[in-house]
Amino acid sequence: MQIRPGDTFDPRVIALLDHHVTAARAQTAPGSAHALDLAGLRARDIAFWTGWDGETLVATGALKTLSPRHGEVKSMHTLQTARRRGYGGQMLRHIIAQARARGLQRLSLETGSWDYFKPAHALYQAHGFVPCGPFEGYAEDPNSLFLKLDLRG
Repeated sequence: MQIRPGDTFDPRVIALLDHHVTAARAQTAPGSAHALDLAGLRARDIAFWTGWDGETLVATGALKTLSPRHGEVKSMHTLQTARRRGYGGQMLRHIIAQARARGLQRLSLETGSWDYFKPAHALYQAHGFVPCGPFEGYAEDPNSLFLKLDLRG
């Protein structure tokens, strides 16, 4: 997979992100979905990447800078037909490497707590993320799972 800076004006990217947001919201209780829309991904504090297998868009991922030492993993999504091929892990390792290169000491994320999100839980935990409490404006929510990764080690 080749990882490139994401183009939020590319129709292929728009379509995959639209699917991601729609699916996440359909699988989450009202008010508990926190996926970024296109405008959110275009914000100054967001770095956004896309993963490509040839000319096929297979994955997305983003890093939101919360402070000079703290970042948040956002918009992780793998094309349904491309899952179980390692693309999600590649994208997550890219985000972790970018966070370290920017001097961040901690990465956090929020994902759904429902069964639909269990593959994501396994991916994050396999990369060292551990449970934590809500961060940066999130509130306790039984529909959310909060995870963190210490980047100092």
